[in-house]
Amino acid sequence: MNLPTWITVSRLLGVPAVLILLLNPTPYRAWIAVGVFLVAASTDWVDGYLARRLDQVTDLGKFLDPLVDKLLVLAPLLALIELDRVPAWGVFLILARELAISGWRVNPAFQSQSVPGANIWGKAKTVLQITAIAFLMAPLPITWQPVGLILFWLSVLMTWISGILYVVPRSQPQS
Repeated sequence: MNLPTWITVSRLLGVPAVLILLLNPTPYRAWIAVGVFLVAASTDWVDGYLARRLDQVTDLGKFLDPLVDKLLVLAPLLALIELDRVPAWGVFLILARELAISGWRVNPAFQSQSVPGANIWGKAKTVLQITAIAFLMAPLPITWQPVGLILFWLSVLMTWISGILYVVPRSQPQS
């Protein structure tokens, strides 16, 4: 395994740490969970940059990166359901989109088509999800709690918009 792939795997190690910290989220533990989550999330950019810069893009890295991203987002969302900070059906909407797009990417029926990589909408979705999760995990004063929920619902909306834009065929120039 090369350095970018090791960084991707290290991001995966943040998932159980965040979940353990959220088992009994005292303010101190919650802030540590937010820190671990944000550090892990920030490595997504680092591993991609290094893979391209060092010419170390691998099939394993291309497989692991989106998988680890989904686990890093969905694990704390599930913990936030348990903590009664987000509704389960909102998390289900995110999960459904992520599973659908993952299935779309690997389905042999679509292999003849060009499967696009992440576009600006997918990147915006990820940033919004990370921001919402960080706000919802943080032990902020009660006046800030609506901000976390608004960010969560905006991330659900952006998740679906980016998913639709991913699968809608690109308009082809007419010949």
